[in-house]
Amino acid sequence: MATRILQIIPTLVRGGAEKQMVMLATGLPRQEYDVHVCVLTSDGPYHETLQSHDIPVHRIEKTWKVDPFAYARLRSHIRNLQPQIVQTWLFAANSYGRHAALCCGVKRLIAGERCVDRWKLPHQFALDRYFAHRSNAIVVPSSCVRDFYVEHGLPVEKFHVIPNGVMTHNGPVVSNRAKVLAELKLPPDAKLIGAVGRLWPQKRIKDAIWTAGLISEVRDDAHLLIIGDGPQRWRLERFCSQIHEDNQIHFLGHRDDVPRLMPHFDCLWLTSEYEGLPNCVMEAMALSIPVVATDIPGNRDLVISGQSGYLVKVGDRAAFARFTMELLDDAPLRNKMGATGCQRITDHFSTAAMIQRYEDLYQSVL
Repeated sequence: MATRILQIIPTLVRGGAEKQMVMLATGLPRQEYDVHVCVLTSDGPYHETLQSHDIPVHRIEKTWKVDPFAYARLRSHIRNLQPQIVQTWLFAANSYGRHAALCCGVKRLIAGERCVDRWKLPHQFALDRYFAHRSNAIVVPSSCVRDFYVEHGLPVEKFHVIPNGVMTHNGPVVSNRAKVLAELKLPPDAKLIGAVGRLWPQKRIKDAIWTAGLISEVRDDAHLLIIGDGPQRWRLERFCSQIHEDNQIHFLGHRDDVPRLMPHFDCLWLTSEYEGLPNCVMEAMALSIPVVATDIPGNRDLVISGQSGYLVKVGDRAAFARFTMELLDDAPLRNKMGATGCQRITDHFSTAAMIQRYEDLYQSVL
């Protein structure tokens, strides 16, 4: 009989944790695992992906941060489903999901901490510590996330490092660069710099805007594409309009076709002050795109500075500009670094390897 696993996650929007959960849920062998997904709050585009793989999705419709009615519905769902394993993703699911599962008598709990969550308050770390001792395992995408939580009092023996997986691309790019540039109303000779992610303080998008302004002083063919949405968007757009008038920075908002656009980037930027194991960097490297990113844990696990891209100090806009100019001016260097990054992803961060590590973990807790 297949092992029934319930995956509990706050939303199914296009986020890093959501993407990894969906890749795992759809990639596990069906003859061995009966996977169900429970969404606490908002649905999203990944619901369709799960449905296309015949994976049941149940919505709890949690409305408030503390929502006893949603908690009761979650307990009822777990009791009716009777999973052998409950796996939770992100803080809300880690808290609601583990508590409800324990109350329903579930014996095997796996939690997921996805990032260096500096936003958490003392009472939230206290909840993390409480539930950690009652969990079989806590999965993190990198050693830096593990070390962060160990520093906040969680037991080190509970942690399992399972790096994010990313689909590798062996075939040619299917979208046409000239067509993409025309759609974006950019000149045929435009050099594309991509910044992909949620627009909120962690990502330090202001640094990217400042850096693009520096580059525009010396070349007029470099265009920064900011892809993503979030609470800071209107502030960033206003900030951009105040300091930059050359129309070389473009806010594209949320896009469902990032895989079609990304292959045409000449380099990818990640200006974040903290991360877990960033999906956008992995996806760019898998497409042989060199990366310029901040020198922080997580990024260091992916980018070998000087070989597959460059790592620079957080907030060092001049260094971002200098290394990006090197890449834009030197096509052979771009190609060499891109190929090195692609090989690194293929060797160490494949989706198949990620799924196999989870299967090994499931077998160990069973």
